[in-house]
Amino acid sequence: MRTVVERELELKLVLSPERRIPVPARLEYVTDDPYAVHVTFHIDSAHPVHWTFARDLLVEGVFRPCGRGDVRVWPTKAEGRSIVLLSLSSPDGDALLEAPATQVSAWLERTLRVVPPGTEGEQLGLDDELAELLAR
Repeated sequence: MRTVVERELELKLVLSPERRIPVPARLEYVTDDPYAVHVTFHIDSAHPVHWTFARDLLVEGVFRPCGRGDVRVWPTKAEGRSIVLLSLSSPDGDALLEAPATQVSAWLERTLRVVPPGTEGEQLGLDDELAELLAR
């Protein structure tokens, strides 16, 4: 059975050390794609931006710096609040976004309850499909 775990929240796009602008976003986890998380930015605009990357990257990034290349995630504090920084790079440009750590962590915990770490492969039903193929 397909389960979707969603969370809408406001991220902040970091333009400079002094300047940030709000960016509405949606975090989405779908059991059909158990290794990935999907993030949609500018959810109310005519041209939303979609990113997909490993759930493990976000889980680890809440606790310590991780990732390389297009997606990097690390925890920090800003104005006394715990935040998660998300650095995204694409041919279209780079973005540094701040996310509230408590909201991201609570959403991740929900995804981990739906599909515990290490059981992602079971969601794909590959064993059943392989058994069906071999039975023919």
